[in-house]
Amino acid sequence: MPQQQRRTRPARLVRGAALAGGLALLPLTAACGGGEDDTPAEDRSSRTPTVSAQQAQVVAPAKVEVIASLTGCKVRIRVQAEELREGSCHTADGDYLITTFPEEKYKEIWLDSISMYQGTYLVGTRWVVSAQPKMLNEFRPRLGGDIVHLTGAAGPSIAPSPS
Repeated sequence: MPQQQRRTRPARLVRGAALAGGLALLPLTAACGGGEDDTPAEDRSSRTPTVSAQQAQVVAPAKVEVIASLTGCKVRIRVQAEELREGSCHTADGDYLITTFPEEKYKEIWLDSISMYQGTYLVGTRWVVSAQPKMLNEFRPRLGGDIVHLTGAAGPSIAPSPS
């Protein structure tokens, strides 16, 4: 009898973990899912899902993978540290980085430290996308955030939000 309990216990734990993982992902899939349309399945699989900036702001601060999905790439995690997670995306349009932070203060420190390199970034709540300005303009409607131009001098310059 003790032998049988040992065999079934790990199986129950694995099933329980799989169920918990599936339930944890359910809100994300429900939030990103759309209604059915008349488009053939092969056409639907090749297009990038569009999500409003308001929807993106709900999920974007937490996960590099969610932001990558919203921008249409499969991310490769480069850095996983206490202060930040960074993933790289490689697409036909170009390469870019997605960085998320557990707290807003870490994002501000990161922006201050990279300002000497100058550049243009898409900045949201606890996340930054580093890409060419053209790509940032394309991502902005999907992710929200502000386009920030770091000049290396008197602080960031924030592009006005589109009306």
